[in-house]
Amino acid sequence: MNKVILMGRLTRDPEVRYSAGENALAIARYTLAVDRRFKRDGEATADFINCVSFGRTAEFAERYFHKGIRITICGRIQTGSYTNREGQKVYTTEVVVEEQEFAESKAASQGYAASANAGASAPQSMPMADMPTPSAASADGFMNIPDGIDEELPFS
Repeated sequence: MNKVILMGRLTRDPEVRYSAGENALAIARYTLAVDRRFKRDGEATADFINCVSFGRTAEFAERYFHKGIRITICGRIQTGSYTNREGQKVYTTEVVVEEQEFAESKAASQGYAASANAGASAPQSMPMADMPTPSAASADGFMNIPDGIDEELPFS
């Protein structure tokens, strides 16, 4: 079985090209920075994974993905090789994306982009209707569940 699931941030905007012919097929390429669980010498490290998507998945990436956004992908690892202009054989490894989705809210993504681009244009503000209420989440980010709710859960 060849299955991979990754979550990370895009290192750049997706590069999208279209195949030639009557039924042009979108092909998107992007690199995902996936944090490693363990730190080396106290500093965080990451793996940079090349990804490619086709068709509607590529069109979605072109429209909604941008540098710094956190996404989750499912796909398969594909290896290949080619000979470069100097006559040397180059080996490639990439993830062929079958599914992709956002791994954080739009507001969190914009906040990350603003902090990463300190001094760049400020992110658009979130409408008040979309703002989370302070009582809905505690300081650790988890929702507060009222006492006595256990009796109403079907699986308890």
